[in-house]
Amino acid sequence: MNNIKDYEYNKFMIGASQPMQDIFQKIDKIAASKASVFINGESGTGKELCAQAIHGKSPRKDKTFLALNCAAIPRDLMECEMFGHVKGAFTGADKNREGAASIANGGTLFLDEIGEMHLDLQRKLLRFVETGTFNKVGSSKLEKVDIRFVCATNRDPLTEIERENFRSDLYYRLNVISLKLPPLRQRGTDVLLLAQSFLNKYSALEQKCFQGFTSEAQKILLHYP
Repeated sequence: MNNIKDYEYNKFMIGASQPMQDIFQKIDKIAASKASVFINGESGTGKELCAQAIHGKSPRKDKTFLALNCAAIPRDLMECEMFGHVKGAFTGADKNREGAASIANGGTLFLDEIGEMHLDLQRKLLRFVETGTFNKVGSSKLEKVDIRFVCATNRDPLTEIERENFRSDLYYRLNVISLKLPPLRQRGTDVLLLAQSFLNKYSALEQKCFQGFTSEAQKILLHYP
């Protein structure tokens, strides 16, 4: 989904555990800001959903939300994915191509697994974050955009800085507002809310009439490590 619907958001907010209540309240407070957000949490904790919620409750909600997975894009293609390129910039570049920076103009750019980004590109990203300007690959023309940055990683960013895998200046530029998402095992009965939501979704999809879970099934879910 591109945006979290208000009724879904509010439904989970009412019944969610205290750790997630705190996250929801923080999202409500920071959504209207243009400040960059840095989300940290284990894989599967919902970092992209959190980024979508921030965008969906912000003044930018009618503009583009673009997610770029820094771990899934090869190093030699990442700069083009981020900034785009002009025709003739390299072999095979037979036409101009817009990158994430142009596409997300006016909206939100979500950089998932930013800890996987190579140091050379981190330097260029820092300049982009600081100035809002960039050059397409193969172009000397400086372009300016208005973007809100939301980043996420499942690694400890401070450890990665110590290991010289992540630039400290980039981290502190992006970490204006920080969110730490708890894993499901620390969220109490949230697992039952999520399980019921998925049951309702797939029951409707498969035209079944499942209503809920037995107490035995609930116990298994609650005690799964």
